[in-house]
Amino acid sequence: MSAKILHGATTVRRINLKRANVARPNTIRDINRQIILNLVREREPLARAEIAQETLLHRSTIHIILDELMEDGLVEEIGAGESTGGRPPTLLRIRAAGAVAIGVDLGTARTVMATSDLAGRVLEQEEFATDPDAEKTLDHIVDCARKLMKKSGGTIEGIGISVPGIVNPENMSATYVPCFGWRDLPIAHKISSATKLPTTIDNDANAAALAELWFGRPEVREARDFILVLVAEGLGTGVVFDGQVYKGERGAAGEFGHMTIGEGAPVACASGSYNCWESFASEHAALARYAKLSRRADARGPLRFNELIDRALAGDSPARNALAETAHYLGVGISNLIKGLSPEAVIVGGPIVRAWPVISQEINDAIEENPCHMQPKARIMASTLGTQPTLMGALSLVLASKFASVATT
Repeated sequence: MSAKILHGATTVRRINLKRANVARPNTIRDINRQIILNLVREREPLARAEIAQETLLHRSTIHIILDELMEDGLVEEIGAGESTGGRPPTLLRIRAAGAVAIGVDLGTARTVMATSDLAGRVLEQEEFATDPDAEKTLDHIVDCARKLMKKSGGTIEGIGISVPGIVNPENMSATYVPCFGWRDLPIAHKISSATKLPTTIDNDANAAALAELWFGRPEVREARDFILVLVAEGLGTGVVFDGQVYKGERGAAGEFGHMTIGEGAPVACASGSYNCWESFASEHAALARYAKLSRRADARGPLRFNELIDRALAGDSPARNALAETAHYLGVGISNLIKGLSPEAVIVGGPIVRAWPVISQEINDAIEENPCHMQPKARIMASTLGTQPTLMGALSLVLASKFASVATT
């Protein structure tokens, strides 16, 4: 991130008069505060002189803003750096001590909850089976949140929840969670009322995209337009335009998992279709292919996706072939996204990234087989957020608000 002016193409954006925030006397100060905070976050440890060199702000302004950030518990001094001639500089970093956020990764089979510090480091983690009964699952989330709050000593500032379904950003309710048939569920209101903490929810792919934007690898953080493809029991996408997650009307954007890419998939998607991308490229699709290719039942019961990856990495041919075919269809869908949206990058996330040595070439080959001439190539990358990007996404729903500037249009 840089405060220096870069010359290039001009982006013209129409002001949304219904949502515009009028500039106040402290607007410039607030913007400078966010710039300095994010410089510290992305380049820590660094000295005040480096901030002055990067932003061209007056040193007195930098000192005032840093004093405020330290008083607010966002930045801390960590000692002296190396001297280049004269007094050694005092180094700064994001304050690491203490839990500030609770993340809730509400999954189709299990719900994972964790606390993290301001830098996104997970401190405590709990896990339990997701109950198809919405009220039972929400009660369990409340109980677990209270437990984590008690462990943190009262430092938690908010709760973020990622949900495998459509979320209305206006009222923070789950409009539709297909795997359970939940509709218009006021998740945020119930959790917030019970815990007395601000609570934010979002679709799991959107949340994972937000995590990539703020805590992913540098080449992703610096991209303004990218797509996160979340491969799990279903398949979802989080679309980032101009550094913001695009949600569309009532949060329904990004449902590319249900675009038609063929016929006769090995499994049905969550909506019952055998023609959509999810039915060809999800974890369920890979497992169905393996069951057909291996032609044997597992004595221990149904195979889990992580076990399929283990077998593929160990050289099991049916497992490798099942993942390779799934990766081919993953690439077909990604090629359509590239043609329609022309992103700088496409990030693949979820447990499947552990099999990247097996699937990456198949994905890229499928994209090359379906080119759009004269269109810039997008970088195809595996997520570096681990096999649970949706948990990091849930935490990011709280943490990103500390670092993001307020939109004015």
